[in-house]
Formats: sequence, structure tokens, C-alpha cells
Amino acid sequence: MTGLQPSQSYTYRYGSDSVGWSDTNTFRMPPAAGSDETSFVIYGDMGKAPLDPSVEHHIQPGSISVVKAVAKEIQTGKVNSVFHIGDISYATGFLVEWDFFLNLIAPLASRVPYMTAIGNHERDYAESGSVYVTPDSGGECGVAYESYFRMPAVSKDKPWYSIEQGSVHFVVMSTEHKWSEMSEQYKWMNQDLSSVNRSRTPWVIFIGHRPMYSSHVGIPVNVDLAFVASVEPLLLKHQVDLVFFGHVHNYERTCAIYKNICKGKPKKDESGIDTYDNSKYTAPVHATVGAGGFSLDKFPRIVLNKWSLSRVSEFGYARVHATRGDMLVQFVSSSTMEVLDQFRFVKPDPARRLRNKPV
Repeated sequence: MTGLQPSQSYTYRYGSDSVGWSDTNTFRMPPAAGSDETSFVIYGDMGKAPLDPSVEHHIQPGSISVVKAVAKEIQTGKVNSVFHIGDISYATGFLVEWDFFLNLIAPLASRVPYMTAIGNHERDYAESGSVYVTPDSGGECGVAYESYFRMPAVSKDKPWYSIEQGSVHFVVMSTEHKWSEMSEQYKWMNQDLSSVNRSRTPWVIFIGHRPMYSSHVGIPVNVDLAFVASVEPLLLKHQVDLVFFGHVHNYERTCAIYKNICKGKPKKDESGIDTYDNSKYTAPVHATVGAGGFSLDKFPRIVLNKWSLSRVSEFGYARVHATRGDMLVQFVSSSTMEVLDQFRFVKPDPARRLRNKPV
């Protein structure tokens, strides 16, 4: 479908007289770039699980509860889009399982834009050009992913892109393609972040799959220090407000951090919510949201990282609402719909400052 307008709803069905027609769906477009607000849900590492006693080669136990919870969020009319940031179906070469997954997320993707980032289980394979030489995609090498999820990417097998919704500029990278300083993707990220108009989109959110910070001790390790050394300086240089990653199957939030050092910590507002004052920007805040369905990763009993401010090992997703001067992030349990962590950012609206500037 083309020519869809921001903030408009469209009723549609698909099929033919010869084979039959689908039920009627209503799809709503997100708000235009530069408008006053937007809301979205974000998670990673979902996969699928059978709704009956069928056996599949990968079963992600939390995927059903997360889909049901997000469907309820969408039914309220307050969700403009969904972001699924890597490790999408875990089909890993069993292509019929993509069909199972697409059927699972139909209540979400048929109603609002379903935006994605590529992960290791979509792309990585030996002699395929992926940064990490693992068998994780089962030989799919990103082909199935790019066929099913047509993102506004640079080109084929260059699945990085940026979009704007409401008051937010989103930058979506691929941690599975080359990201070093001389790479095409790095140069694109630098150029895109340099071009952000903060009067139109005051908030910048950076999205990828593999995290830069994690308190979970994994084998192999969850954090690639070479990736951090190459890309983290871009986030500080361009004053990225918030970073979302997945890959680790839990939820974790940091202070405003750079090179493992807390540059700023939140203060409690009148409601007791951790609040980062980005009118005095210090560094990005990182949130891992890989609790979308795959078996959870537990945290160690003792966490020595002073930068780790909140840790949750439950299935769930982040819910974000951004106006021009405020952005609220909540991590929601998919089983209880309870908010398990929340924090917000505040800053003056740059467009308002320009409007009020004396002449």
C-alpha cells in the first residue's frame, strides 16, 4: 500500500473472489515528523510458540504472552508503531516457521507499522559477509528477513535506516554488518545523525541488536568491545538521548553512560519517577529490551556495575510516549501488565525557544 497519510486510519482486506477474503482490518499510520507526540512499543528476541501441542525446533515460551499484551496496548489506540529489534522469528532456515511467526504477530502488524532491526539469528553465517562468523541464521543470511520485512533501508543487504515519527528521530543500525570507522554503515550513521533537525524532532533514539552494556555474564560474551569503541563515540558526539538494544534476554537500564562511566544520574520527580534532565546533556542512556519471548537470561546475584540502575528478568516490552519536551519509558510485564521500571527525560522544546526568541 502506498500514499498512506500520517495519523490516518485505513480499512482493508486481502484475497480474491476465487480463494476468499480475509477479515477486515483497520491500520493506522503514525504521526508525521515534527508533530507534537508519538507512542510506540519496543522489544527484541521474540520468536514464536505453538498455540497447540505441536513441537517446533525452537520454541520461545514468552512470545505468546508478549504478543497478547502488546495487542491489548494497540487496542487502546495509544500505540503508533511497534519496533522489534532483532532475533525476529528464530526460524533459522526452517522457513515454515516464518509463517508461524507472521501468524502470531498478525494482531499487531495488521494494525500499526511493525518496524524491525536485523539480528544475529537473521543474518550471521560463515562466508556470508557478516561481522560475526556463527551459524545463527541457519543459512538464511538475511534473505528471508529482508523478504518479509521491507524496511526503508539503504539497499539490499544494507538494512540500516532512519525514520521520524512525531517528536522522535529513530536511527536503526545493523550490528551484524560492518560498523568500523571506515565502513559504509559507520559513514551513513555519522551523516544521518549530523543531519537531525532538533527543532523538528527534539529526541534522537538509536536502535540496534547487540548491546554495548550488559550485566549478564554470557558465553560467548554479550558485549563486543570493538563495536563499543567504534560506535559509542558517535552517540555522544551527536547527543543521542536514548539507546535500545536486545540480544540479551532480559531488561536492563543504565545511567547516562560513556566508556563505562556514569556521566549523569537521574533524580526523582514529584511522582517518584527517575528523571534525566537532558537540557544539561551528559551522555546517552542505554536500555536492553531483549525480553520479548526467548528463554530469559538471569542476572548474577551480585552486580558490581555501578552504571546498572534497573534489572528485570521477566518477559515484557518497553512502552514509550514522547512529547516535544518529555519522554516517558516504561518496562511492562507481559504476564501482569504491571510497570516494573520507568524513567523519563525532560528538556526544553527547541522549537518553542525559537518561536519565543525576541526579534
